[in-house]
Amino acid sequence: MTANLVTVFGGSGFLGRHVVRALCKAGWRVRVAMRRPHLGGDVRLAGDVGQVQLVQANVRNKASVERAVDGAHAVVNLVGILFERGRQSFNATHVLGARNVAEAATAAGITRLVHVSALGVDRTKHSAYARSKMEAERAVRAALPTATIIRPSVMFGAGDGFFNRIAETVRLTFVTPVIAGKTKFQPVFVTDVAQAVANAVSRADAEGETYELAGPHVYTMKELTTYVTRTIDRPRVLAPLPGFIAGPMGYAIGAASRLNPFFGPPLTGDQVQMLRVDSVPSEGAKGFADLGVEHLETVEAIVPTYLWRHRPYGQFQDGVREEELLNTADA
Repeated sequence: MTANLVTVFGGSGFLGRHVVRALCKAGWRVRVAMRRPHLGGDVRLAGDVGQVQLVQANVRNKASVERAVDGAHAVVNLVGILFERGRQSFNATHVLGARNVAEAATAAGITRLVHVSALGVDRTKHSAYARSKMEAERAVRAALPTATIIRPSVMFGAGDGFFNRIAETVRLTFVTPVIAGKTKFQPVFVTDVAQAVANAVSRADAEGETYELAGPHVYTMKELTTYVTRTIDRPRVLAPLPGFIAGPMGYAIGAASRLNPFFGPPLTGDQVQMLRVDSVPSEGAKGFADLGVEHLETVEAIVPTYLWRHRPYGQFQDGVREEELLNTADA
């Protein structure tokens, strides 16, 4: 076993790239386990020369998981999907994958495992995504009681699938539908979550604990949508979309998307179910402070730095309304 080697599953994803960078900064050697390591050359740039190693592994394949954790001191599992396609089902990816990682770590004598789940998955039984995430947590704890569970709220940052998706919807509509407008969210900066994960790998007092990570402010879905329209300078009428309409619509879109192997669905019925569940920490839950992360970035400080591409006139449009610009041009 190598004392400073950590294996990261899902290290090439949105959160994963930040976690790899945080671990490298902390001095770890990082082995990134990927289904297609030939596509992860940029992940190597997260550390010094030779600090990041790419290996082939699929969490659904137990033998490849065992090879990936061999010789490691710690393991991080970030693998997750938001919709099902082909062999990548919620059960196979979340439950079977998490069980394979935890059992492989146990067999290798590794006690430090950080498993990333999601905030709010313990509060709904109507979402297949949430059920699989909860079953995955139970499978991890059954195989390795010392595992650390981390449940982040919806994450934001350049390339995120939350604020960018809202902005795309706003761009394509004149009347923007809002699903579950009263649902509460506490969006959290992806780099802050990554730092918490890296700290959990290094802290003995994190073993066996569950942490719920959320940002410094609470918003409703309607407030977040309104914020996006103002940030990208595209005023819109917001129209509440009732669940009894959004749900069937999402299931229909999700079913149709299975026929398209190249693009993910803009919305699924399962995602509609999750949007109706508050993504805020439970009372008394351990959080960022317990993992040594004190100063959290806000939505207002970060989101405008990457949503500018959705503005009518791009990055250097200084809050001027499109109508005002047209009037100036006519003059």
